[in-house]
Amino acid sequence: MALWKEPVKTTATATPEAADHLARLDIPETRPEAETPVQPAIRPTSTPTPAKPKTESLIAPDITIEGKIEGAGHVRIAGSFKGDVNVRGDLTIEAGARVTGSVRAEKVTIAGELIGNIESAAHVELQQSGALTGDLKAGSLSVAAGSRMRGQAEFGWDDAKDGSNAHKNNGHNGTAS
Repeated sequence: MALWKEPVKTTATATPEAADHLARLDIPETRPEAETPVQPAIRPTSTPTPAKPKTESLIAPDITIEGKIEGAGHVRIAGSFKGDVNVRGDLTIEAGARVTGSVRAEKVTIAGELIGNIESAAHVELQQSGALTGDLKAGSLSVAAGSRMRGQAEFGWDDAKDGSNAHKNNGHNGTAS
């Protein structure tokens, strides 16, 4: 494929006889057009491609799975899952769903039931229909009225910044008062 326009080849009428012949056949006389060069298309400079959005995997309401989930996408569970979940993305447990196992995710939203510990999450949201039986460790926690939890919750602490265990032992270096 050429990036330029090919010149149009036209036959100019050189003699009056040829012009008369074209007129009898009702063919208009053609004149060469002024040629304008067509510029090749300029390709844009390469721009960085935006980050590919993480995909979401769904375990449907009528599905029961036992195993382990690991990956970099978002996971939505509407059925039953027994096993550990370790994702670099969000985990959503829909209303009516049941998960039994430990969880590690960036954000955990619980509208169903989780029986197990949330070992590491940036944010946990316990919705009105949600129930958690197990311990929770997260950067932040949102709890809706009507939700249920049985276990210990640790949130708001940044262990990497803190560097000390003063908040865990009330500043008494392991001694109780």
